[in-house]
Amino acid sequence: MRQLKLIWDFRGPDALKIAEHHEIHLKEYIAIEKTELNITGFQQINDMLSIAFMVVNESEMKPVRDALKPHRGEIYSPEQ
Repeated sequence: MRQLKLIWDFRGPDALKIAEHHEIHLKEYIAIEKTELNITGFQQINDMLSIAFMVVNESEMKPVRDALKPHRGEIYSPEQ
């Protein structure tokens, strides 16, 4: 089954702290909703842009998307 990486973008001088904190909420959502996958993370792109992400199976994407409103998504491969 195809896996999708849902991404939230955070901009500004506090972007990394915000992305790191957002990952906590993504993990809470996974625990409450018992999603099939438990892959989350955050990453600093540059000083003013960081992301938080969550990986879901394609079959779970729509309800997660509707509940959490990610900014964008892409196909996930474990090498990312």
